[in-house]
Amino acid sequence: MTTRWSASDSPQHRHLQRWLRSPKGLFTGILLLLTIPAATVSGWALVLPNLTIAIVVAALLDLPLLRWRDGSWSLPDGAMLTGWLVGLILSPHVPMATAAATAAFGIVAKHLLRVKRANVLNPAAAALVASYLLLDTGQSWWGALPDLPPAALALVAATGAFMAWRLHKLPLVLTMLGVHFLLATLSAFMGDPARVAELFRTPDVHMALFFAGFMATDPPTSPPRAGDQVRYGAIAAAVSFGLYLWIGAVYFLPGGLLAANLWEGWRKWQRTSRQRPPVPPRVEARLTAAPR
Repeated sequence: MTTRWSASDSPQHRHLQRWLRSPKGLFTGILLLLTIPAATVSGWALVLPNLTIAIVVAALLDLPLLRWRDGSWSLPDGAMLTGWLVGLILSPHVPMATAAATAAFGIVAKHLLRVKRANVLNPAAAALVASYLLLDTGQSWWGALPDLPPAALALVAATGAFMAWRLHKLPLVLTMLGVHFLLATLSAFMGDPARVAELFRTPDVHMALFFAGFMATDPPTSPPRAGDQVRYGAIAAAVSFGLYLWIGAVYFLPGGLLAANLWEGWRKWQRTSRQRPPVPPRVEARLTAAPR
């Protein structure tokens, strides 16, 4: 009796299957699902160059940094997703060099501020804020399908909800969107409705759903527990709304997320500090006796 071997039995094939079922693999498939119709409407010739350069630059910059940090080569799939998000959000009319620099900002932010092995800042959010402040870039969020018919909003909502469910981040997403639209509604009743009317229209609704489902749920920078997710989502939404109302900043959503990132990073740092092992008595005695 002979045993048949097929390509599906190879370790590489099994590894690919595991990756496709992982959160990063699923996220890659969802971004591809959104990119195809968005790019078809916006024009492949217009959006593909910046999208490609953002992904490539992010991957090439992250690759040696991962090798230096981990001691072995690995696929920079997280960096590629960062570049992809940046490419889907930036205006396709910015120069390619600007798209490349924006992606680089995200990778630098990812490695610059860390607690243990986890990055504190969401790389895509940090990249968009830094790019606006340093390069005065525009953001169109074309990957959130604002140029498609209204029915396309259901696709953004459904894929974002699936990603939040898969990552166990539904409390975060529901809180963020709930606080976001609650504050806008209260502001409309208590102040000038015209100031917040855009938040209930295209493309701002698409932006909010895309942002909550695909950026705020980033596992390394968001809390795992439901109670902490509620507080995290409320902070992000409140700061975002403040930036929108009082500054009118185009980066109000990423800016609010960075504030929540810093809150969560501070909590991680506190837990890490409490978990540090005590200094042995002999070592402590030598340190105390050493001349300063």
